[in-house]
Amino acid sequence: MEPTLGAEIGGIDLGQPLGTQQRDEIHALLLRHKVLFFRDQHLSSEQQVAFARQFGELYVHPTTRREDERLPAAHLILASEAREAYGDARKGRWHTDTSWLLKPTYGAVLRAVSLPRSGGDTVWADSGLVYRGLPEDVKQRIDRAYVTHDFRHALDPIDYAYPVIAHPLVRTHPQTGEDTLFINFSMSPQILGWSLEASRELVALLLKAFSNPEYQVRFKWSEGAVAFWDNRSTLHYPVYNYGDFPRVMERVLIADDDIPHRVRQAEARA
Repeated sequence: MEPTLGAEIGGIDLGQPLGTQQRDEIHALLLRHKVLFFRDQHLSSEQQVAFARQFGELYVHPTTRREDERLPAAHLILASEAREAYGDARKGRWHTDTSWLLKPTYGAVLRAVSLPRSGGDTVWADSGLVYRGLPEDVKQRIDRAYVTHDFRHALDPIDYAYPVIAHPLVRTHPQTGEDTLFINFSMSPQILGWSLEASRELVALLLKAFSNPEYQVRFKWSEGAVAFWDNRSTLHYPVYNYGDFPRVMERVLIADDDIPHRVRQAEARA
């Protein structure tokens, strides 16, 4: 769909079990294109969970709330909760899911449940491409920087204790070896060891870079559509431009064993 980001796949029924070769092909396409789109799937919650489980162990988010307790990995994303989280401005935030964990989830499968007639798109940005587009002096400044991921505002109300985590700002993808920016603009990011002013200036610079359309792909949802993306190489932005419509999406997260880290070529050769 874009030179480095996004691919739409047809001719497949995600409601049926995948063969080993088919699963491996989808995984290879995910690593290459970073976010995959499938239309006209019309999956049930059970089918969505079964599809995601073919790519790894599922992660149950602590804030998950749903009526069917038999599907704890399926997390309903309600427009009403999004409006409460983001306030009256109803602006989304560039983020990557569960970056607050020591071992963040690697992938997410999202399907449309209830859509407005217009609006409510989702935008993904290529974190590796954003990094490569930064000025060289900025790359040098952030080469060994760590950035915080603070999710306490959502965890405290449910009495779920988890510390503020700091991950490398430049993360090496554990499978492709690509260096990507790993920051979550919804979690009040701060650069460790920097003054508050310098940290805010850098975060603002990076936010502006992620907002560059040349680094993005925008998906217009339709009934039955499914998106599958790599949290390690993308950030995404939900567009809240559909008023009071009770938009509903359902997300399933896939766990990972990787602790975000940086591998420098000179160190790798040594």
